[in-house]
Amino acid sequence: MKGAGILLAIALVQTVCAVFFVSDILLTVIGLRTTPISWQTRELLEIGAAVGLLLGVVLGWLALSRTWRRARRAEAKLRAASGAFMELLDERFDDWGLTAAERDVALFAIKGCSLQEIGALRNTSEGTVKAQTNAIYRKAGVSGRPQLLGLFIEYLMAGDLVPEQKDKDQSRRTA
Repeated sequence: MKGAGILLAIALVQTVCAVFFVSDILLTVIGLRTTPISWQTRELLEIGAAVGLLLGVVLGWLALSRTWRRARRAEAKLRAASGAFMELLDERFDDWGLTAAERDVALFAIKGCSLQEIGALRNTSEGTVKAQTNAIYRKAGVSGRPQLLGLFIEYLMAGDLVPEQKDKDQSRRTA
């Protein structure tokens, strides 16, 4: 909310300053200005508008740099979560006692590949892939791909993927 207020203030200041400059030029060109203003007042108005525009530029850069920092943090968290998810997959595959071939097939199945696509990627027949997926489901204690995916979605929703983030959140709550 604070960031939105700052951006709104930036937009408002820049709009007022731009309206001043544009209206001043238009009034002069069209000849609608009936009473001239003193040069001191005019200079003060122009200086104020220029300072407002510069302030808008500075605040705009600050907002942009904050956005870049947030994006970098979000990308780092995503990389950490991705790595943690792969560790989670490996742990579960170890727990289930999957062979190397079954691990490959399980990973492709979790990614959403069809039996035909998995067979083509692994240079094996569709029947072999089907037998491997059935062995995976049996070892995982599920009846099919939707339940297998459901297991991993539950792990994701539990929020246990990035331990260091979880530890930071817990230390904030206790402090």
